[in-house]
Amino acid sequence: MTVSASSATPKRSEIGRKPAVDPASTWVRRADALEVAVRASIYTARLTIDVTPALRGRIKIIAFERGVTAAEMLRELLEREYGRGQP
Repeated sequence: MTVSASSATPKRSEIGRKPAVDPASTWVRRADALEVAVRASIYTARLTIDVTPALRGRIKIIAFERGVTAAEMLRELLEREYGRGQP
């Protein structure tokens, strides 16, 4: 049985245009970006620690559940524990 070339080629649907950006969403994202920029200017030193993959996973899951980044959550933890200026 012979199959014609046109029937063997799968048909492709056209992809529509990207939806227009909602002005309110743009405004919210801009406010978030400014807040992140201000925070980033405060935190200028990088700290690298080694943790197990399991601990890293737990940290990332907890941060996600709290709606923050792992970096933000760990900064708060370090500030709470060590930020008082006491040895």
